[in-house]
Amino acid sequence: MTSVQNLAEQIVAREGGFVNDPDDPGGATNFGVTLHTLRRLRPHQQVCVDDVRALTRDDAVTIYVEHYFTRPRIGDLPEPLWATVFDMYVNAGANAVRILQRLLNEMGQDVTVDGVIGPQTIAATHWAFDMAPNHMVDAYGIARRDYYYRIADQRPASRKFARRRDGGKGGWIIRAEEFISPRYHLTDAQHRARTGAWA
Repeated sequence: MTSVQNLAEQIVAREGGFVNDPDDPGGATNFGVTLHTLRRLRPHQQVCVDDVRALTRDDAVTIYVEHYFTRPRIGDLPEPLWATVFDMYVNAGANAVRILQRLLNEMGQDVTVDGVIGPQTIAATHWAFDMAPNHMVDAYGIARRDYYYRIADQRPASRKFARRRDGGKGGWIIRAEEFISPRYHLTDAQHRARTGAWA
């Protein structure tokens, strides 16, 4: 069993260091912790870009475990889903849960899509996992990949996160596929076909 601490450390490694990309809605980011997030977590402080830059890996791990795993109740989901839902929660907040809830509805469960892991979502996720233990993680990862593509469809400034300049898979798609079995990875041709309509 991989500990939550280890999962958080893997996310920090995946996120990398300080960046301040004007096309990133989160603003300045360090180890995946955005300026907006830090302001939310420190409401009585004047948080600026320098505070984001000063974050350490240990700071980020602590933030992730408390605010992106424990508080959202990811630990109440089946353990095999922890890594992918946790990683997506860091990347997309409550949308990580909405992706799961929409997937559960597609699987026949009647779940409110509200981005909150409550008793209804927990019960439905355990039911779905019991019904398809060998497919649930892949199904979530594929839904996550589709979510990234849809963002890029709707927001041209975000396309560089889904598609490299040479047309290959961008960071978002590569990240999603880290949690999907290789047999469900898109080929380069499939990825190019999916993004072919983008300017």
